[in-house]
Amino acid sequence: MVNIRNLDPSASPLDYYGSELRRLREEAGLNQAQLGSILFCTASLVGQIETAKKVPTREFSERLDAALMTGGLFTRLVGLVLKSQLPTWFQAYAELEAKATYISTYQSQMVYGLLQTEGYARAVLATGLPDNLEDLVAARLERQRIVSRANPPLIWVVLDEAALLRPMGGCAVMRTQLDRLLSFADQRWVRVQVLPFAAGEHASLIGSFNLLRFDDDPDVVYTEDLIAGHTTANPETVKEAALRYAGLQASALSVEDSAELILRVMEERYGDQRGSEPRALA
Repeated sequence: MVNIRNLDPSASPLDYYGSELRRLREEAGLNQAQLGSILFCTASLVGQIETAKKVPTREFSERLDAALMTGGLFTRLVGLVLKSQLPTWFQAYAELEAKATYISTYQSQMVYGLLQTEGYARAVLATGLPDNLEDLVAARLERQRIVSRANPPLIWVVLDEAALLRPMGGCAVMRTQLDRLLSFADQRWVRVQVLPFAAGEHASLIGSFNLLRFDDDPDVVYTEDLIAGHTTANPETVKEAALRYAGLQASALSVEDSAELILRVMEERYGDQRGSEPRALA
């Protein structure tokens, strides 16, 4: 007889997802192999998700809802499951981020998480040598859903030129990432400015920070150190952050000039130049 691991549905979103999957599968009179065949996956994968040993994807959840006719239950649950895979210290900030109406961020080393491509996010997250890299990538992509929702926050990004030049994941990944940044030019709710090296000293040499604004709650400032994040609504800190951010925006290139720089870096530094002669740059 197969040894079935009993889950405590209240232990975590992943455990609840697994217990509901098993319950509804059994109610439908299907074994794991039969359900796997319907979902175009293995019985082993179904079993791993039922026992909370593997994190489900959004695609798996959508197929599951269709197969078991659950009215979108698992598609709704998977958002909670993926958010629970974020580092514990980051989860509270992610909830604030999802509720914000205006996000302004300065990023000194890398592209802002909400604007990262899957390949770029994987390269960034891999630097921490995590055991659950793919789960962290899926969780980051889940965070990005706020950018495309019906009522997204206004996101204003000041990106240091260094982030354009650091080849995270290699040339192909960077080209795709910079092309993604350019794609936001047509979106009303996302604006990207580049702070060029030519600006010299600037208002946030100390590092990156995010400023979140809400309709009915106080503004907050978020920063990170080596191992954790810090959120504060202290009025003096928020005022100082707003002042520094205004200085960064003033020193940065315009949105239009920033797009031109991103395009130039994408083509000259990461473009596919096989079969062409090297070009001298003035």
